[in-house]
Amino acid sequence: MYKPVDPKVSFPSMEEEVLAFWREHKTFEKSVSERDGSPEYVFYDGPPFATGLPHFGHFVPGTIKDIIPRYKTMKGFKVDRRFGWDCHGLPVEYEMEKELGISGKTQIESFGVAKFNESCRSIVLRYTSEWRRIITRLGRWVDFDHDYKTMDPDYMESIWWVVKRLWDEGLVYEGHSIMPYCPRCSTVLSNHELQMGGYMDVHDPAITVKFKIEADPAGAMMASGLADGSTYFLAWTTTPWTLPSNLALAVGPDVDYALVKDGAERYVMAEARLAAYYKDPSAVDIVSRFKGSTLVGTRYEPLFPYFTEYEAKGAFRVHPADYVTIEDGTGIVHTAPGFGEDDYKTLKNTDVPTICPIDGECRFTSEVSDYVGMFVKDTDKPIIERLKAEGKLVKREQYLHAYPHCWRCSSPLVYRAISSWFVKIDPIKQKMLNANRKVYWMPAHIRDGRFGKWLENARDWSISRNRYWGNPLPIWKCDSCGGTTCIGSRDELERLSGQHPADLHKHFVDDIGWRCDKPGCGGTMRRIPEVLDCWFESGSMPYAQVHYPFENKKHFEEHFPADFICEGLDQTRGWFYTLTVLAAALFDKPAFKACVVNGLVLADDGKKMSKSLRNYTDPMKVMEEFGADALRIFLMHSQLTRADDLCYSNEGVKDVLKGILIPLWNAYGFFVTYANIDGIEPGEAPTDAHNPMDRWILSVCETMVRDVTAGFESYDMQKAIDPIVDFIDALNNWFIRRSRRRFWRSENDGDKVGAYAV
Repeated sequence: MYKPVDPKVSFPSMEEEVLAFWREHKTFEKSVSERDGSPEYVFYDGPPFATGLPHFGHFVPGTIKDIIPRYKTMKGFKVDRRFGWDCHGLPVEYEMEKELGISGKTQIESFGVAKFNESCRSIVLRYTSEWRRIITRLGRWVDFDHDYKTMDPDYMESIWWVVKRLWDEGLVYEGHSIMPYCPRCSTVLSNHELQMGGYMDVHDPAITVKFKIEADPAGAMMASGLADGSTYFLAWTTTPWTLPSNLALAVGPDVDYALVKDGAERYVMAEARLAAYYKDPSAVDIVSRFKGSTLVGTRYEPLFPYFTEYEAKGAFRVHPADYVTIEDGTGIVHTAPGFGEDDYKTLKNTDVPTICPIDGECRFTSEVSDYVGMFVKDTDKPIIERLKAEGKLVKREQYLHAYPHCWRCSSPLVYRAISSWFVKIDPIKQKMLNANRKVYWMPAHIRDGRFGKWLENARDWSISRNRYWGNPLPIWKCDSCGGTTCIGSRDELERLSGQHPADLHKHFVDDIGWRCDKPGCGGTMRRIPEVLDCWFESGSMPYAQVHYPFENKKHFEEHFPADFICEGLDQTRGWFYTLTVLAAALFDKPAFKACVVNGLVLADDGKKMSKSLRNYTDPMKVMEEFGADALRIFLMHSQLTRADDLCYSNEGVKDVLKGILIPLWNAYGFFVTYANIDGIEPGEAPTDAHNPMDRWILSVCETMVRDVTAGFESYDMQKAIDPIVDFIDALNNWFIRRSRRRFWRSENDGDKVGAYAV
């Protein structure tokens, strides 16, 4: 007899029974341990931050990470599934600042770096039990008991080894560059992080200001008889706060410019932009026309009384720049080399210095005396009012544009000149591209599209962060001669300093120093203050999780690269990228052989899911109401598995319940009801079906098995799930519907028994 089927089944309750069975019998653990000696299938699990709870965005890759290892296990492989935690970085610091009621680096240092770091350590794993409960409820098999943590000393030491290897290859250097910088976090972001925070539409003041021409050595204005002190360059900017730092103007050498008469004044601007400033451009009094190259070298008066001492070095002159366009503005670009990448490049090979008169929190320093202590964006309004009062403001408007924000705290970023430590990318770029070509991507277009193009245009990676809770950048610098060295292990540190710290965090190693070994120097080697980009730590996961090369050398060599990884599309700028950079640099090979990329889960209104907006349901409540299977099928049977975004709704999960799971349950219920009536016992699968319906449904079943297998082998979740959904439809709406009379017969003849067997 079969256990009677309740037509009013509660799938969530049934799942809880299954989970209890797995837990009691250690089913997952046995699925791994009983395959000792079998071929291994290597899976790397990217580490999430444990400072928040898992959400739908974690459920999509989490489900795929469960499906593929289960499939490979059923195919006879041993598949270890070790969970990991990203413990360092701004997400943790930001959480701790809120808890302590402090904000910013000044208050952190007043509180005490050691106390702050230990406070961060205390909350890093705050939500691990909730993660375990939620991920287990999702039905995912993963090893939480042997998890790796990026804050463990052994993990951190392996990262020091990675840095030292790059250092020895000449790939690590200190440089001065224009970097995206977060005022709230007081640290730089790397270019790949810039893409992760997203761009938000913001309204900024766009103003056109006039720069008075001082001299005309090229003779264009002089020849027109208008270089009489009332001629101006018009320049447009969406960052008025950078105008006090203006040191040059840029023009397009091949752009056509016009000198126009406007009342008692004369303006120079791109002729193609006249329509943006005059209602009837044809009526404008154009005195003369010339190419931008004619204007190069022309001097103008500083807009503000700052940095005038640099005029002798070539400041306040016109420079040529290929990036100047006539799409917006005036065709003349205000240039502040300390606050823009193009600005910096324009003046890089001149004697004009790069000035950046702001502090770590992006407040003006004493060099800009009228606005000292003010946050840069807060000076937009007073600067505009001052320009208006001085008669230098020509036009003011609001400009809507996409602007980059910090991925960690959502603050608008500032581009500024700053010193940072970098990993050179150009020397290893071809290795990265070659490694990428060896990876099987799902979907395939990611390889040469989003990820491949990102690699082709990759820039040097800024790996240092001016923060506290992180892995210290293991570089020591002499306080006298400036010589530097990189430390690759605790033993090396002990050989040089006589100290062997048990912990490698900043507050344990910053006071460790030793005498500089440069002849005649006598200075002291002291660690630089920066910590590593936390993405460097997660990118080192293949090595650091096993404390390579200090331990487990053979194990690592047998488990690198991974056979499979999976994360969301945003990780093409994150974990996929940092894994690729480091594996290419260290081993000239990919870090993974196959990568599944899923799309992002949005709220049903198309916006990013947000706790503050409360625009999505708690995932645990969804599983309590509909069950994890319904949620998993909904996510896997969608465009998410093709790296396309999905607007989540509970209705979609409910539809899966009604359209897939309940029909499957009803099919089983139909069988059990009549099998119990007729006393049918479980038997062997039929091999000699004669009824055409039996042969047909068995054929459909075999086709399903073939297609599902092909789908899993190709890492294509939709191709694996679709045949199952189609089979359930064929079973219910064709086989059972067309075979009912066979089950209703009173006698158990061969045809009826055959139908049961099928």
